[in-house]
Amino acid sequence: MARDGGPGALLIACALGIERLALRGGDRSGAPAAVTVLRTGMGPRSAERAVLRGLGRADPYAVGTAVLATGFCGALAPGMRPGDLVVAAETRDGDVRVPCTGTAALATALARLARARPGTTVHTGPLAGTDHLVRGAERARLHASGAIAADMESAAVLRTALAAGARPVAAVRVVVDTPERELARGGTVLRGISAFRVLRTVLPAFYEWHRSLPLPRR
Repeated sequence: MARDGGPGALLIACALGIERLALRGGDRSGAPAAVTVLRTGMGPRSAERAVLRGLGRADPYAVGTAVLATGFCGALAPGMRPGDLVVAAETRDGDVRVPCTGTAALATALARLARARPGTTVHTGPLAGTDHLVRGAERARLHASGAIAADMESAAVLRTALAAGARPVAAVRVVVDTPERELARGGTVLRGISAFRVLRTVLPAFYEWHRSLPLPRR
């Protein structure tokens, strides 16, 4: 819930130190009064534990804390490119689907930022959760189910956040590998640099999304 009648807290969760470094180097103007960038560690179990701890620290009224999962992902749809942005319409973890809040507003805010980086496209669609990196035939199977990208933490972050109390949730990921150019092949370092640079730009869109939310009031 909000403190002093203002917006509630914002918890931004990412798995890797390099992702947190990118976010900490981003533009923090317009940030809410209470914002936390939380490194969860890799994988769904680490994400679950870290989010529960993070919500306990983020805001004494943690039920109102908005949670946004971010970092890198693997594209599932052909034609997507490293550095593209993925805004989750929902996260999928097996049969568990978590609808995201304010997807259209978040995609619009990110599209405005992407115009400053020609070649960066914003995609909206389902984001699949896994407990490992996906390649080859598995990537194709997930895409056939309707998902457009996959990562190991977003679904766990959002599911855990909602289990702890009603709140706005969202996920935004930056593509680092694609069906045509998987991580095991050459060019990994260059694609990682591209994704890192894009991730450094996203914070203003996250804050705009947060301001647009009908958060609980104290």
